[in-house]
Amino acid sequence: MSKKQVFTGSPWESVVGYSRAIRIGNRIEVAGTTAMQDGEVIGVGDPYAQTKFILHTIEKALNQLDADLSHVIRTRMFVTDISRWEEVGKAHGEFFKDIQPVATMVEVKALIDPLLLVEIEVEAFVE
Repeated sequence: MSKKQVFTGSPWESVVGYSRAIRIGNRIEVAGTTAMQDGEVIGVGDPYAQTKFILHTIEKALNQLDADLSHVIRTRMFVTDISRWEEVGKAHGEFFKDIQPVATMVEVKALIDPLLLVEIEVEAFVE
């Protein structure tokens, strides 16, 4: 079974030793993704904007692995303030309202940068 990986150029990929996404056969896993681009946080203070940016990043990674959001079967959302869950949920719904993967949202104490409010990982399956 072949393995294909996607890298986004994040400085942490080589330091920590991970890829943005990996496909083995029909299964795709996308690593926890945040609203970080070129070392800068996108959408500071805005979980809705961060979620949209994250899901666009995930979509691009899936496309590089010959898949798209319709192949997503699970999302996991990690938020630093659960009281703002509706903003994250609204953005998630804009991408997944017709796909409806299983989803989890949990509050975490912190992410790698204090300006990051959301981190999302997904699993996808391509028939």
